[in-house]
Amino acid sequence: MKDQEFPYGNFYEMLQHNARHSGAKKIIYTEDRAITNSELLRYVDRLSAFLHRKGVTHGDKVAIYMPNSEYFIVALFAITKLGAVAVPVNNFLKHEELEYILKNAHAKLLVSASTLQKELQTVFSNTGIEHIVWTDGAPKNDAANTDLETILQTPCENVSSAARLHDLAVLIYTSGTTGHPKGAMLSYKNIFSNSILGSKRLGANAKDRFILYLPMFHSFTLSIMIVLPLYNNSSMVIVKSVFPFSNVLKQVLLKRVTIFLGIPTIYGALAKAKIPWYFRFFHKIRLFISSSAPLSENVYNRFMARFPKAKMLEGYGLSECSPAVSVNPLEKQKILSVGTPLEGYAVKVVDEELLELPVGEVGELIVKGDCVMQGYYENEEATANTIVNGWLKTGDLAKVDEEGYIYIVDRKKDLIISKGINVYPREIEELLYKLDGVDAAAVVGVPDEKQDEIIVAFIQMQEGIPALQARTVHAYLKQHLANYKLPKHIYFIEELPRNATNKVLKRKLKENIDRYLPKEA
Repeated sequence: MKDQEFPYGNFYEMLQHNARHSGAKKIIYTEDRAITNSELLRYVDRLSAFLHRKGVTHGDKVAIYMPNSEYFIVALFAITKLGAVAVPVNNFLKHEELEYILKNAHAKLLVSASTLQKELQTVFSNTGIEHIVWTDGAPKNDAANTDLETILQTPCENVSSAARLHDLAVLIYTSGTTGHPKGAMLSYKNIFSNSILGSKRLGANAKDRFILYLPMFHSFTLSIMIVLPLYNNSSMVIVKSVFPFSNVLKQVLLKRVTIFLGIPTIYGALAKAKIPWYFRFFHKIRLFISSSAPLSENVYNRFMARFPKAKMLEGYGLSECSPAVSVNPLEKQKILSVGTPLEGYAVKVVDEELLELPVGEVGELIVKGDCVMQGYYENEEATANTIVNGWLKTGDLAKVDEEGYIYIVDRKKDLIISKGINVYPREIEELLYKLDGVDAAAVVGVPDEKQDEIIVAFIQMQEGIPALQARTVHAYLKQHLANYKLPKHIYFIEELPRNATNKVLKRKLKENIDRYLPKEA
């Protein structure tokens, strides 16, 4: 898209527009309060003025380390109003991991919650952080820092907005599946392209209400569940914790949510859970959207049988692409496909030399368009290895059908080579998910001197259901798979390791293979 096609040059202009045209509209709902467009703008103005007085200026990094809260949104927009860069940090990280990111980003200030104080005890001595703004009251032993509520209630001078469309807006740190996490540099243009094209694909408008319960630090939540709704002047319903999930459903019903964004783990649970009849009858959800990990065919079919009034759109993205790349169109969904690229984005499936492969062949998916990040922060080598001639190498193996629908086959790094032949773990995992009682499954390759890698399957059973016999699972798989694809070992594990967005961490299974191998059932 050309620059003139973007209605806003930064996030603050978007907030100003909403406040000017519908200031009294309730734009953010929590469980016990509502915030209007005018109130949101006032909060952002007051926090940005405070940050300015603390010396924050264009290009400075300010980190956000907190659980889900309306204050996360206030902080995000107050930081970026100044032309400073917001650094959302995974609030599940412990102090060593947190401090690495704060140092790597050269963060100057931190907005956090006192509930996380334990992880911040050494933050001043070990990082460049100069000041903390506490969102839930400054701890009793901290007189030097500031309570956000006091800031928001104090009138202040206005500070002009300093950000432009191509400026760096947000530094999103990847989950660090290999080595230390890297900071993906996302501009306003990157994120707004997701808002504009994603809204068009979803048919989103000001009447929609989004439920926001996934972690706000994640790129999917930040772009698609915060910025995209505000771009359309749609309301957001914030639930501070996913537990208990019954409360999420309660808020969906009470606040008349129309768009529900989730991950496969959530949809798998909802497909099995006892959901009150009145929820299924009275809910206003028109769209369920799934991302972050593959949605199995079994879960999709069971879920849609329970919620026939709505559509389920599976999509695909990654932090380096702001993050949305594709989603199934409203008019035609294909099971196991992550849809077609958003209009204006281009994708190719290529071989190792980056030559495009024919329709139906498996290769690495590469992406080009306004969504592609500016690069990795202060990491030229990683940037050069990831972005080649404007094309971003996703590291995902995929194929594209004759209609342009994308099918993610597996992660390139998860590919198993057994007896010289490529084996895609997801194919085996899809079959395992069809077994009664299986809650989660992960298939990995373990180095073997005789045959490249041996295939190992880990199975997590649903709570209260006894493990199957390994030989029973093997016999079942043998009916559907070639012999070279059959796992040599099948183990039942109490709980698969996961990251903050519930992706199974296969790296941890491989790294700690001895620890995760219980006695074979």
